[in-house]
Amino acid sequence: MENIKDDILEIIKDVNDTKELYDIRVKYLGKKGVISELLADLGKMSIEEKKVKGPIINSLKQEVTKIFDDKNREIELKILNDKLKNEKIDISLPSTKVISGAPNILEKLIEEVEEILMSMGYDVVDGPEVEEDKFNFEMLNIPKGHPARDAQDTFYIEGEEILLRSQTSPVQVRTMLANKGEKPIRMICPGKTYRRDDDDATHSHQFMQIEGLLVDKDISLSDLKGTVDVIVKKLFGQDIVTRFRPSYYQFTEPSVEVDISCFNCKGKGCNICKNTGWITVAGAGIVHPNVLKMGGYNPKIWSGFAFGFGAERLAMLKYGINDLRVFYNTDLRELNNFDRKDAE
Repeated sequence: MENIKDDILEIIKDVNDTKELYDIRVKYLGKKGVISELLADLGKMSIEEKKVKGPIINSLKQEVTKIFDDKNREIELKILNDKLKNEKIDISLPSTKVISGAPNILEKLIEEVEEILMSMGYDVVDGPEVEEDKFNFEMLNIPKGHPARDAQDTFYIEGEEILLRSQTSPVQVRTMLANKGEKPIRMICPGKTYRRDDDDATHSHQFMQIEGLLVDKDISLSDLKGTVDVIVKKLFGQDIVTRFRPSYYQFTEPSVEVDISCFNCKGKGCNICKNTGWITVAGAGIVHPNVLKMGGYNPKIWSGFAFGFGAERLAMLKYGINDLRVFYNTDLRELNNFDRKDAE
């Protein structure tokens, strides 16, 4: 036993092949190897001999195992170094440029708003872009012939009854009808909308809206203010202040314009806020009793609020984009103007 370790060290000293080393290892540590036979002989010894020789043989086995493991790592490292030396890559050759993409800015922003509102218990609901006049206008308290239709004039598919929706509010109406006026609603409905606008830096015949609706009991403007506060602070920073201004929408009463303090100049006045210190980001209000009634809810029991953001408007503010048409053209060079870290 005293000579086994020395014999192994001498035998493997010049071994440079893992297979050859494995064969030697089997000779000593295999089932019929030298050390295995020594362990088998323990069964024939007396208890006193086992107490003396047992620990010695086990210690020898551990030492021999470590010797073979170390030698195997040494051989593998040498083989790897030889490969690296003989199979060098000429890094002076020109590399192949890989074009990497970035998330679509509008989709990224919509997903961000969805995450904020889902954390507050809202559901994300979808609806048809080709809509009926009764859902797009009439059930939103805008009957035929109402002058408010002019501002939301859209594209008609069949006569005056089938059209491309001019807002995502029809999804809110469909949700109220589906609930049959029996339970509270918390929902947002982001999606494409269409209006007969001339395309320019701030208008488009197609744009993305993010509308929200909450219907419950004893809802007030303070609930709306708190919800909008959370959204804008998450999007633009915790120091943002929200302001409501009276406005008029056919489907809410009272109605408000939602302004936020300018995140660029902190209210001092700059070109982004047109030197007012405030930026308009949304329209909102308490749901009109007529809309609740047509949606199947008793306005004497239920109340609610609604709000609507333009996704392009939010993205233009958040990423410093000054032309809405950038979102819809096909010039990929425009993407280089965006802050990729923020967009990702």
